[in-house]
Amino acid sequence: MQVRKRIEAAASDMTASERKLAATLLADYPFAGLASIQDLGRKAEVSAPSISRFVAKIGLGGYQEFQRDLIAELKEGQQSPVEVHRADRAVNGGYLNDFIARAADQMQVAGDAITQAQFDRICRLLSEPKRKIFVIGGRISDTIAKHLSFHLRQARTGVFHIPDSTEVWPEYLLRMKQGDILFMVDFRRYQANLAVLAETASATVGARIILMTDRWLSPIAKHASEILPVPIESGTLWDTYSPALAVTEALVTRIAEDNWDETRDRIKAWDALRLPQQDMIK
Repeated sequence: MQVRKRIEAAASDMTASERKLAATLLADYPFAGLASIQDLGRKAEVSAPSISRFVAKIGLGGYQEFQRDLIAELKEGQQSPVEVHRADRAVNGGYLNDFIARAADQMQVAGDAITQAQFDRICRLLSEPKRKIFVIGGRISDTIAKHLSFHLRQARTGVFHIPDSTEVWPEYLLRMKQGDILFMVDFRRYQANLAVLAETASATVGARIILMTDRWLSPIAKHASEILPVPIESGTLWDTYSPALAVTEALVTRIAEDNWDETRDRIKAWDALRLPQQDMIK
């Protein structure tokens, strides 16, 4: 079990000082837990013995084991396809059916990991016309971000997909105002420049960050007000984005259906302005 999950599971039985320690750890997870026990104690304003009792309460044998588990999580979150690949992986039935079954299992996990209340809350945020929506993803995960932005633009105005060139990012930051949404997609082998963008948008502009990421959590998480945890492990050399796409399609479909009158009128206006196919061929 991840250390974060251990902390969350034990939250209801924590003392006031343990809750303070938990908040310190989760605010800069997992990096806060990699400091010495003395430095962590000073940061959280708790004693070293209190930290030892906290570690025991979450089911670990000591601070060294606590840190070993955090380091293992960090390494797992940075694994490349070369490290993930297993030559001895069993395939049940035909390859296609086996792969689809694995993806379907992960979609179910995603459905269980995201509560209905959180899903509804994010749909409301993405629907509010007073908020502009800015969307960006990583090297590969930007395909999910583009899918989201394209369908949102069909349903509402004020949706912008941020290009991958960092040279144009200041233009989009200048467009943002406090309360606007920056929806970010970042899966393992995270991009450091996306975390910098999130920090700048949150601290300088006051944008609200919604993050779609995996169970190891992108560094963007420390700046996010909403985190959508999506499983990506397929058991093959490539991580699967099928669950991320399913969650994305659920979001945009719910938003379009809940605001159908506006969506219908916008699609009609959009289609009326599309260039005729015969003119495009010429």
